[in-house]
Amino acid sequence: MLEEIDLFRLSHAMARHAGARQAVVAQNMANADTPGYGARDIAPFAAHLGDGPGFVARATRPGHLAGPAPGHEFEARIERDAVRDPNGNSVALETEMLRGVEAKRQHDRALALYRAGLNVLRTAIGRN
Repeated sequence: MLEEIDLFRLSHAMARHAGARQAVVAQNMANADTPGYGARDIAPFAAHLGDGPGFVARATRPGHLAGPAPGHEFEARIERDAVRDPNGNSVALETEMLRGVEAKRQHDRALALYRAGLNVLRTAIGRN
């Protein structure tokens, strides 16, 4: 039942994106000294909103177009414009730390959305 409510689908997708991004950040940090390793990142969650997992644009009136079909996972891509060390590695620990903090904040936002949705449902059925 809860998976039918858009707010819960949104918070779930946001939490999955944050988890995937945190995994990419951890992989980058683990390979900070690996020669030739290119830093990877995932596109921001906003870029996935229209076509991300479980999201399809909804037609609210005739003439609206449906978005692409859901089902693809978040893809980590090598950053092409990153500055490389002499050994070919492009991981900057400072940048990865900032990305990790961004992923944590996004995950916290997803949990806050989920809690807010549950509070609305509890209030609607009279259980505060």
